[in-house]
Amino acid sequence: MSEINQRRVEQHLRNFERALQAYSLDEPLSRFLTRFFKENRQMGSSDRRMTTRYCYNYFRLGAALPNVPSPQRLVVAEFLCESSSDLIAVSKPDWNAVIGTSLPDKIALLKREGLFIMEDIFPFKPYLSADIVADEFSLSHLLQPDLFIRVQRKAMEMVVGALTRHSIPFEQVGPYSLRLPNGTRLQEVKSLAGLYEVQDQSSQQSLDLAQLQPKQSWWDVCAASGGKSLLLLDREPTVELLVSDIRLSILRNLDERFDHANIRTPYRKKILDLTEDVSHLMNGELFDGIILDAPCSGSGTWGRTPEMISQFFSDKIAQYAKLQMQIARQVLPYLKVGGQLIYVTCSVFADENERITKFLSDSCGMRVEEQQLIEGYNRKSDSMFAARLRKM
Repeated sequence: MSEINQRRVEQHLRNFERALQAYSLDEPLSRFLTRFFKENRQMGSSDRRMTTRYCYNYFRLGAALPNVPSPQRLVVAEFLCESSSDLIAVSKPDWNAVIGTSLPDKIALLKREGLFIMEDIFPFKPYLSADIVADEFSLSHLLQPDLFIRVQRKAMEMVVGALTRHSIPFEQVGPYSLRLPNGTRLQEVKSLAGLYEVQDQSSQQSLDLAQLQPKQSWWDVCAASGGKSLLLLDREPTVELLVSDIRLSILRNLDERFDHANIRTPYRKKILDLTEDVSHLMNGELFDGIILDAPCSGSGTWGRTPEMISQFFSDKIAQYAKLQMQIARQVLPYLKVGGQLIYVTCSVFADENERITKFLSDSCGMRVEEQQLIEGYNRKSDSMFAARLRKM
């Protein structure tokens, strides 16, 4: 074991405190850190790496220990989130002796010392969907989710071969899905370009409920950068696809992603604000299927963006639910009778999930055929919700 440089640890701690003081919680932490490092070019790679680690671990505590000074709070976070830490070795030698033990054991140690965190890591438990095991979900925020890729159907052998040659560890978790350590720099393996999509395992499963037939017409109404559309075309390349979103810049990103993925299936695009009437832009068109990957809290993905726990307020849940119902009302007139709506969120809140499908069933002439919470919190991936509804 190499000797710990205490002065280096102290420098990393000062860098963390400077970054935390400069971060105003009004943007993603990753975006802030990118700018922070550009403004502090004197920081070396080790400084940047440890500042990033400390910041993310700090926010993984969620709402726990709010009155503890940030350096001490970071020590708790490092102890829980890591299996080894120079910071712990320097500041808490007794904790360092057990830092490699299980998470429940470490939490029990903190509890014996009067540090209670279980109830506060994720402060929105009353709003969770009923199927979620609340304590397991809370603890999952202390672990960085893995990186997942969806491999093109004919490219698995090539991708596996390239990963093996470059000594990149991976695990196959589905017919076309691989799990890799978070932070793997796949972009540096040039031979893999265009052969895979970075997509969480749960997201890859979000269209499993869709019943696809050749030549069907589908509309991805909130397409964003096109992740669900790519998944749809991967399963059924003959689909006649319309993609829409609120801004042209978003759809340009989709075009770039489709081009990178070598998509040759023709598709159409529309810029639509689905909080307003769009009948003058739709020309009475009807679809066999609609994907509504609805704007949502994103609460099922906060393991990747733990700063969101500190930025979020519970009243936003009702705001998102209202928006989801509003968008659904706008798009359902363009679904054929007998057509299917695939409703998807990356939320774990019942108001955005089961209560929306109940609203669609009770008030919008839809029948819920199947719905599921896609649990990722017990496998180091995101958690999502998906449902297939049929128009009566």
